[in-house]
Amino acid sequence: MNDEHETKHLSRGQWVFYGFLIFAGLLLFTEHRAHVLGFLPYLILLACPLMHLFMHHGHGGHNHHHETKEGEQK
Repeated sequence: MNDEHETKHLSRGQWVFYGFLIFAGLLLFTEHRAHVLGFLPYLILLACPLMHLFMHHGHGGHNHHHETKEGEQK
């Protein structure tokens, strides 16, 4: 019964590693903020064709012709 309620705790080395990653990420962002934010308009423009490519698979593409059974009229 004790095994089900055990929680995992991070070791001291894992805390140091995650702290280092956060610190390095903050330093990279603050030092290169102009470069990162300068690409933002291009990333938004790139998102449009990517969303068009990946989101059109759900409705069958652009083929809107419905198949009818024999003898039925549209």
